[in-house]
Amino acid sequence: MFPLRDHNPSLRTPVVTWALIAINVIVFLSYFPSIGGQEPLIMAFYDRWAFVPAEATRGQEMHTILTSMFLHGGWMHIIGNMLFLYIFGDNLEDQFGHVGYLLFYLAGGVAAALAQMAANPYSNVPMVGASGAIAGVMGGYLLLFPRARVDVALIIFVIVKIVTVPAWLMLGLWFGFQLVNGAVSTGDGGGVAYWAHAGGFIAGVVLTLPAWLRRGGAGFWSQTHGRPPYDETIYPATHRTVIPTVGRRPRRSVPSDPTRVPRAGRRRPSRGSPWGGGSR
Repeated sequence: MFPLRDHNPSLRTPVVTWALIAINVIVFLSYFPSIGGQEPLIMAFYDRWAFVPAEATRGQEMHTILTSMFLHGGWMHIIGNMLFLYIFGDNLEDQFGHVGYLLFYLAGGVAAALAQMAANPYSNVPMVGASGAIAGVMGGYLLLFPRARVDVALIIFVIVKIVTVPAWLMLGLWFGFQLVNGAVSTGDGGGVAYWAHAGGFIAGVVLTLPAWLRRGGAGFWSQTHGRPPYDETIYPATHRTVIPTVGRRPRRSVPSDPTRVPRAGRRRPSRGSPWGGGSR
């Protein structure tokens, strides 16, 4: 299940969200195309700027809690993260304001790094990515707009189908996936920092609680039914097929034959009747 867009518009121009996307892309392009394929160089770069739990446990290189948020390990890594940020970030920025949203985003990233450190305090595997901070955005989104509609791509083997689901289902499944995989993963061999994702998500929910309570808490849900406060965005239908239809061959006209007149007392069945053998 991969999100493509939501139906939740925002009134405020999401300049901070756009700026975060731009900064992440610029930083990525500044190093990865040139040294991404050279393991000694990329690892030396990560040793300086990526977050390493073992070093943070010793109180060293603490600046990497922030710098690691703007680094990524590959093209799919940054594309996926920026898509999630683009879909969910504008609505949180609309609710919190530009400055409040930026502080919220950074706090979610810090919480994610600390969660990964708590899960693997002696790991020397460098951690990079904006996933933890974006997970915080997703947690806040879930609390404020649980029934906002999200278009997702369901990928089953080679079949791709676009369906619309409520945000609570998509985000809830994503969070559960992080918990399950975090429980079975040691984290020593690298890969995905599941506990950073889970920690960022929980931090996002906690940081959004005051705003949710100011709006009335459960009463806010009763008023909005968990949906966005504005009219939902309507997109063109996505289920239309692109396979061309084949038209029927025009029926050839047959000269009337005066001898082919039905006998009296017998009724010729109509062509459209399912009982007369005609085409429907």
